[in-house]
Amino acid sequence: MLNDRYILLIVGGGIAAYKALDLVRRLKERKARVRAVMTAGAQEFVTPLSFAALTGERVHTDLFDRLEEADIGHIRLAREADLVIVAPATANLLARMAHGLADDLAATVLLATTVPILVAPAMNPTMWTHPATAANVATLRARGIHVVGPGTGVMAEPESGTGRLAEPLDIVATAEAILAGQPVIAPVASTAPAVPMPVPPGPLSDAHVLVTSGPTHEPIDPVRYLANRSSGKQGHAIAAAAAAVGARVTLISGPVALPDPAGVTVIKVQTAREMLKAVEAALPADVLVAAAAVADWRTSGTAPEKIKKVPGARGPTLALVENPDVLATIARRRTHRPDLVVGFAAETENIVENAVAKRARKGCDWIVANDVSPETGIMGGDRNTIHLVTPTGVESWSPASKDEVARRLVQRIADALKGE
Repeated sequence: MLNDRYILLIVGGGIAAYKALDLVRRLKERKARVRAVMTAGAQEFVTPLSFAALTGERVHTDLFDRLEEADIGHIRLAREADLVIVAPATANLLARMAHGLADDLAATVLLATTVPILVAPAMNPTMWTHPATAANVATLRARGIHVVGPGTGVMAEPESGTGRLAEPLDIVATAEAILAGQPVIAPVASTAPAVPMPVPPGPLSDAHVLVTSGPTHEPIDPVRYLANRSSGKQGHAIAAAAAAVGARVTLISGPVALPDPAGVTVIKVQTAREMLKAVEAALPADVLVAAAAVADWRTSGTAPEKIKKVPGARGPTLALVENPDVLATIARRRTHRPDLVVGFAAETENIVENAVAKRARKGCDWIVANDVSPETGIMGGDRNTIHLVTPTGVESWSPASKDEVARRLVQRIADALKGE
């Protein structure tokens, strides 16, 4: 997957910068083209000459390089790559990314790029577990930035804990998965147990928020399934936003190609029945946000072997049966019903009318309705236009990013739990 792909490597200022040299070597072994951008801190640990020798390319260090900026060099660096890798991603660099700063070449490139970004954090364990870092990582994950590591073990100080740069081969494998459009699964640390990440204080600090996200896959045979076009972006953004304001979040996710939000307990399922079982096992919860696009039907039986196409024969007939209704089942519970049950209504016509009817039919407290007609680009896209249906009426929100919709919805949830 890396053959002739252009990787822009941004090297942060930490002792782990020397491992980035091995990362370059591993990328080049797979025929990738690599260019490097080094922060001022990185140059305190490794020289630009070292990266130039390994990449065969000029190393970029200065935002105000007259030769480079004659043709807007930072924009060219940001846009020409297939993937940007930040390794090591220090606490400072993660913070600048989360807050959109552009105070050096590395941060400016990261702000200007439109291609996927993979960060490999590396820092002292106390810095990694600090609430500020946890919130910054949650923000970046909610924006779709991929994270690999950090690992656990002995640090340079010396101290032990979570904060080691992921191994170069793990970073390479994650990069290959991103470019192949495959789900990104972070490698599990194989040494000492991880340091628990504290929950940052916020308006939902005492709440357990349960979120469902993504589609479900209902098997037809061992290689085929029924599904829908849900990407899980909105559900994952809601989970990240809730964690960022202090909630204890459990995310029940169908199959998605998204990284797990930081500070969130993630339970991965495939089918509607598995999702319902996982949601019930996660109760009690203060809030359920059922953002998943659960398949309404499944086949009455799954073929044990792949169904073969027979020339001249008619195609197979699939008998469908109704799946359990996750939202209605939880909303109608007499015990362990969350105080606030929020459903989603993905509609293609009569958006508000159908959502109002769905809220009454399902027995939930709120419905978040949106128009998922193909021309809207909402299903699988990065923006959303919603109507929030509550017992007091309908709020129609202006179009916004899914991250912003998540933050606003989480704030409304926090206000509702406080009785405001």
